[in-house]
This record gives sequence, structure tokens and C-alpha cells, in this order.
Amino acid sequence: MNTPPADAPVPREVERPVAATSATDADADADAPRVPPSPREVVLVTGISGSGKSVALHALEDAGFFCVDNLPPELLRDFLRLEHARLDRRVAIAVDVRSAGSLPHLLPLLQQLRGEGVAIQVVFLDASTDALVRRFSETRRPHPLSADVPQGESARRKEDQGHDNRRALVDAIELERELLAELREVATVVDTSQLRPAQLRVWVRDMVRAGGNRLTLVFESFAFKYGVPLDADYVFDVRVLPNPHYVRELQPLTGRDEPVADYLRAQPEVGEMLAQIEAFLARWLPAFEDDQRSYLTVAIGCTGGQHRSVYFAQTLAERFRARAATLIRHRELDARD
Repeated sequence: MNTPPADAPVPREVERPVAATSATDADADADAPRVPPSPREVVLVTGISGSGKSVALHALEDAGFFCVDNLPPELLRDFLRLEHARLDRRVAIAVDVRSAGSLPHLLPLLQQLRGEGVAIQVVFLDASTDALVRRFSETRRPHPLSADVPQGESARRKEDQGHDNRRALVDAIELERELLAELREVATVVDTSQLRPAQLRVWVRDMVRAGGNRLTLVFESFAFKYGVPLDADYVFDVRVLPNPHYVRELQPLTGRDEPVADYLRAQPEVGEMLAQIEAFLARWLPAFEDDQRSYLTVAIGCTGGQHRSVYFAQTLAERFRARAATLIRHRELDARD
């Protein structure tokens, strides 16, 4: 089934800063006046080109954020200082590899700003290489780093120009992954490989609503046949459990429907695995909270992402609701809605 690219253009206007020059060395940042602590939300959207950053930014704009696309990291401190006067305005900023020369200064700057009391939530959008290649092919847009990829043997072979172009695109994507690897480590990762733009918009809005100083547990169901989510911190495989798919009257239903839930609750091994997963998460949840994690994504997979994994995600979210903020995602079911 062909799906539109997650970062397909959305007909809304996002403010873009005019070109500007500023000092890029760390000493200049260190000597700059501190940004006063700010009570409002600041969301930094970043990630791999083609993963859906424009869709995410437009979703935040629709949610009431003031959005700026492609802000050079050197201007981030000055921009936040300017915005401090508008305490009622939430801010979303997109920073990516288009500012590649400034990226080494971004992580130290984020640490400084957080130390000064600025609450910044970093959202990193990612996708599989195959999904990114497909999206770039569909939109016929060049990758921002295409010109930076060394032209080697693949550029000399002329018998298969299509293969050469794909190889160059894959090389550009891998180069981008290397440049953004450290930023990805400190961000909340969202895998958009299987997401439609509408899904991504909903997921981004849910993340913002759940944001805050509290750890948020994300329970995500998925189908193994479509791949493991790239944003998962833990993956549990429930394919060994009895499958409601083989019960005729349960086939068209999902794990959110009571007949399926009743069937699974009646299986002793289902209750045993649920209890073991719950105990594991409960044991380590305090450690993740102490580690200042914003999100912990627990992915539960079955064959089709319709019955068992959905039931597990729903049930675990219900059991942890009193202990942590929770979000529920059904990757395959949400794609149908």
C-alpha cells in the first residue's frame, strides 16, 4: 500500500528566520548573558531529513506554538531571550542538518540553557533508510547533504544511473545519521517509518500534552511483519501467546474490544507474561525517573499488530496510569483510522 511521505508539504506557513551571522565558538556562548528561567514550553524539533519535521512543526503550530524553522543554533540563545518577554507563548524550533556547521555547538548550548532553568524538550524524528529513500524518490527532492557525499566508484559506473542515484542518497542519509547521532542520544525519538502524516500529527500533539517534568511511559503495539519501531526502549514479543486471529468471531475485532480481551484474560500464560512485564517495568521505573528521562517507550509486538499486542499495550497503560503519565500508540491500528 502506497502511503504519502511523512514530511509531505502541509499548506500552512511557518516563519523562517532571515539569514544572519553570529559567533559560533563556545566561548561566545559562555560569555553571553544568561537566559532567565522561563515557565513556557520550548520544543526543539530535529531529526533525519525526510522523517517528517515539517509535519511535526505544523502540528505544533496548529496546537498554538509559535514555530520557527531552520533556526541556526548560534541564534537560539538570543531568540529565547527575546521570547522570554512573551510568557504566554509556547515556542517550537526546528534545527537540523541544514545548519550542519553549527551542530557541534548545539549540545553544549542545550546543556547550558537547561542549567539556567530553560525547559527544552528535544524531539528527534527518525525513519528507516528504506522509508527515507522511498519518500525522497516520491517527492523528487534532493537530500540536503547530497553535495557533501564523496563521489567514488558508484559515480563512475554509468550502466545503471538509477542504482548510482540510490547509492548516493543512501550515503547522504548515513552521513546525516553520523552528524546527528549525539543529538539523537539526548532526545525523545519518534520512528515515522510506518506513519502517515495524520498519525504523526496526532502523536506529536499527544507528546506535547504529556510533556512536563514527569516521566511518560509510552506503550506502543506493532506488527513484527512491518518491522520493530526504531524509537523503542524495550521490545516484548507476545507472538508465543494464543492468537485470537484463529477464533472466527474474533478475527475482525481488535485488542481494544471486550470479546478479545475476555479471550486473552482467560489464557493463563497471558496473565503470567503481563505480570512479568509489569514487574520488570515497576522495578526499573524509579531508575529511569532518577535518570531524568522524559519518555520511556515500551513496544509490544505480535504478528499483525491487531489483537495480542494491542491488548497488552492497553492493559499495561491502565496498570501504570496511577504510577506515571502514560500514552498509548497502536502503530498498525492508527494507520487504518
